[in-house]
Amino acid sequence: MKPSVSFVWRRLLSISCILFTLLLVAMFLGLCAGSSGIDFISFIKTLTKSPYTDTMLHDIIWQIRFPRVILALMVGSTLSLGGLVFQALLRNPLAEPYILGISGGAAIGAIIGIITGLSRFPGVGLAAFGGSISTVIVLLFVISGRSMIKSDVLLLSGVMVNAFCSAVIMFLVSITQDARLHNIIFWLMGDLSVAETGHIRFLFFMLSPCFILVFLLSHSMNLLLLGQEIAQTTGVNIRGVTIALLVTTSFMVSVTVSYCGLIGFVGLVMPHFLRLSIGADHRILVPACVLAGGSYLVLCDMLARVLPEQGEMPVGIVTAMVGAPLFIYLLKRSKVR
Repeated sequence: MKPSVSFVWRRLLSISCILFTLLLVAMFLGLCAGSSGIDFISFIKTLTKSPYTDTMLHDIIWQIRFPRVILALMVGSTLSLGGLVFQALLRNPLAEPYILGISGGAAIGAIIGIITGLSRFPGVGLAAFGGSISTVIVLLFVISGRSMIKSDVLLLSGVMVNAFCSAVIMFLVSITQDARLHNIIFWLMGDLSVAETGHIRFLFFMLSPCFILVFLLSHSMNLLLLGQEIAQTTGVNIRGVTIALLVTTSFMVSVTVSYCGLIGFVGLVMPHFLRLSIGADHRILVPACVLAGGSYLVLCDMLARVLPEQGEMPVGIVTAMVGAPLFIYLLKRSKVR
């Protein structure tokens, strides 16, 4: 029996409230934890703007940690939502943005930007975005004249493009001999340490319309999963919806990758975990991925800052170490074909 619209909205509201509460907890922990060793009492005084607040602690929390927590939230939301869309388009729970080579194309563009001495933003960001868009164009050319929802065509094309991008990345890294090599390697592992308020505002205004569009197409994603014939009979423009979702998701993922580097497993684990937990209705999964994906990366970034005795590690290392065992467990539990 098909659930009523009012039931879907009530369920959406309840799940969103729960996940939003978890997001607030994750943000609180992200602000509280760090290498500076701020005790809980001092942290609460800083949050409540107590007159006894240490100025240095205030600057650490609000000028360093807060922008980084917001950046982690946006990047985690984007990668999680991107994974959900690609899993729906390919009808394969193993799919994620990286499977189509978008991250590889963005990495090539960013490395070229670093080598040529472009500024971190917008120079490197624009170069990475150009690389990701070039990857999308190549993919569209490869699958031209075929059904765009055939998962085998897109998956094989993505594997091919990824292999080529990996070779180009290794070539570019091998010919770089100066200090820029460290920046390239650190960027490739995922870097959230460059969070700045101005850049975060830019990312917010770039990503928000993408989130809204994906949510508006969430019901069409449900129909696409039922098969091409059923989707056509219900009036879904299959090619139009597929292209809109593919281009929108590629754009928002490339924007975050161009700024923060390659952060894996978020788009692979979170949508699959949520699908097992709350069901397969994309009208609920889309906002759930935004909230849960943001919480997940905020917590992973917190671990990246507190685990090393000195300094910090790239957040991509933490997401891989946490995500790989979790995904293996999810694979075994769900018995993915």
